[in-house]
Amino acid sequence: MDRQSVHDELERARADFRQLVESADEEGLRRPSNGTRWNNRQLLFHMLLGYLIIRALLRLVRIFGRLPKGASRAYARLLNAGTRPFDQVNFLGSYAAGHTVSPERMVIMFDHVISKLHQRLDAESDTDLARGMHYPTRWDPFFNDYMTLADVYHFSTQHYDFHRRQLTLRD
Repeated sequence: MDRQSVHDELERARADFRQLVESADEEGLRRPSNGTRWNNRQLLFHMLLGYLIIRALLRLVRIFGRLPKGASRAYARLLNAGTRPFDQVNFLGSYAAGHTVSPERMVIMFDHVISKLHQRLDAESDTDLARGMHYPTRWDPFFNDYMTLADVYHFSTQHYDFHRRQLTLRD
């Protein structure tokens, strides 16, 4: 794994997110996004959420990466079976938080989570980065059936870039 490329991805996303939020006006934030049921403000929160959940996903990989592969395979199947409730919670969570978390607070949260991810990435051993587990592929198009810890660090920026293209902040 090229750690520096992941650090660079994280910094690119951090700078881009800050620029997006700070240059957006209220009208742009309320405008519907392209291809989602969220408005731009809600989608920005969802993009932040993609990084916030990484810390939980990293913990899961650390646990399941030490267990027999069948354990994470069964867990992924269970989660895939719960895709419909997950989709609802995912939508409603970003919908609600997009209304309640201010754009300024989103930038602070984004900066904080990126800083923590940099610290965590630097502390990972090569052995840990190679550990992996099975994932619920129906939950997100960027989840592969099997992902290493290194893959999980990269996932958040893939998710961010995908949704970045759905923003309609400018006419």
